[in-house]
Amino acid sequence: MVMMCEPLANAIEELSKETTYDEIVYLTPDGKPFDQKEANHLSLKKNLLMICGHYKGIDERVREHFVTKEISIGDYVLSGGELAASILVDAIGRLIPGVLNDETSALFDSFQDNLLAPPVYTRPADFRGWKVPDILLSGDPKKIEDWRYEQSVKRTEQKRPDLLNQGQ
Repeated sequence: MVMMCEPLANAIEELSKETTYDEIVYLTPDGKPFDQKEANHLSLKKNLLMICGHYKGIDERVREHFVTKEISIGDYVLSGGELAASILVDAIGRLIPGVLNDETSALFDSFQDNLLAPPVYTRPADFRGWKVPDILLSGDPKKIEDWRYEQSVKRTEQKRPDLLNQGQ
């Protein structure tokens, strides 16, 4: 099954009468792989229109004449683009000021600087003899920041060394 050209083109044109879209995004396995850098870029846009194909996708003429960006969420195929669109909405939306309780927290997420996030801890400081690292209890923001960075690098080296070469 392929989504027909006429109804899809009509829907895009009708929606575009009321809203100017910065990007018309088609979710497709052959699109550019979605990553944090792209999420950051798209979060700066005012309006996005996402097209979700189903089964075999959409008529090629819609891609040629309306779509401005094609994005893939991974090297696998879903029945439709709806789940992929939900992933984009979540990844992009959390970067928009006011969405998260602490607007700066997204800046320290995994992948922002091609690093994984450092370990995180909660209270109590000692649970069953498992202790929060002393540096985190020190109250010294500079030392805590340095520790977090070191832990991010260490975690990335151990779990995703491929990320360390991407920023170069």
